[in-house]
Amino acid sequence: MVNRMRQSLYRLKSNKTLFMMCDIQEKFKPAIPLIEAVIENSKKLIEAGKVLNVPLVVTEQYPERLGSTVSELDVKHACAVVPKTKFSMIVPEVENMMKNLFSDKPKTAVLFGIETHVCVEQTAFDLINNGIDVWLVADCCASRLNQDRDLALERLRQIGCIISSTESVIFNLLSDKNHKSFKEIASLVKRVAADLKLGLPTASAKDKK
Repeated sequence: MVNRMRQSLYRLKSNKTLFMMCDIQEKFKPAIPLIEAVIENSKKLIEAGKVLNVPLVVTEQYPERLGSTVSELDVKHACAVVPKTKFSMIVPEVENMMKNLFSDKPKTAVLFGIETHVCVEQTAFDLINNGIDVWLVADCCASRLNQDRDLALERLRQIGCIISSTESVIFNLLSDKNHKSFKEIASLVKRVAADLKLGLPTASAKDKK
């Protein structure tokens, strides 16, 4: 495990990185207590990805019943928006897209979405098993219960995923104040990330009133 972690500690490079957004869909809104925070942070990450030319792939779990990607997130630039029934994002269309973009596979997948303990987790398993490093964006991930999200993040840390945050990913890709896109990125990160209440219990309906 230590060797795996050492191999994963490196600078993110936009031409070797793929953003993977998992199932942030309309019908999940009533079920995920922190969905608005996930959307807010994901929007910042997606916008930064556009500026830094990081390709994006989006999946939608059973969209016939669960709806499309939430309207607040502009994913028109995505390389693909892929419907699926499998919980993992690693379906043939996504695998083919990776091969076309990277002439094989990306070095790193920056993974985020819902639900952390189901679709996100199983995607991370498949990526790791395929030799792709995984950065989990914790403040862009949620589950119906915070404890399910947090336990999943801990399991994923143990198998070698880097557990990160929106701003950490953005600044890692930016790397230098003299980057040509620094001013555009600076305007994005002025907005403080929404709180995903990591390590805290899910608020009850009574608490939310």
